[in-house]
Amino acid sequence: MLDWLPALYLWIKAAHVVAMVAWMAGLFYLPRLFVYHAERATPGSELDQTFRVMEDKLLRLIMRPAMIATWTLGLVLVASGGWWTSGWLWVKLAGVAALTGFHEWCRARTRDFAAGGNTRTGRTFRIANEVPTLLLLIIVVMVIVKPF
Repeated sequence: MLDWLPALYLWIKAAHVVAMVAWMAGLFYLPRLFVYHAERATPGSELDQTFRVMEDKLLRLIMRPAMIATWTLGLVLVASGGWWTSGWLWVKLAGVAALTGFHEWCRARTRDFAAGGNTRTGRTFRIANEVPTLLLLIIVVMVIVKPF
């Protein structure tokens, strides 16, 4: 049924990496937008509206499709690789699930800003901005080093 998979494996892997890079770029950038939005924009101001548009478009047009592609292509790679019993895979999947949770946390913050109800400070968003970096480190080590 999946006879075509070995022939396309490297193309799928390349597309997975590109999708992951696009998703990570958004996960790095969106919390930084939140910092500036929280610290510099008065609710209802023109700057507030500009940030709302930027955050919404980044999330809907770049991050969400990239996240879906990352998950889909990654699961295709796992299915073709037969790594279901490898410990490193489960740690990687936990890291990707945590990134997905962070993505959803960012989506909720976007809704807070859109409703004019953000209660978090720029400092909170600066700290949150470190989460994707730590998770990326774990994920990359699992995939490249495969320590177990």
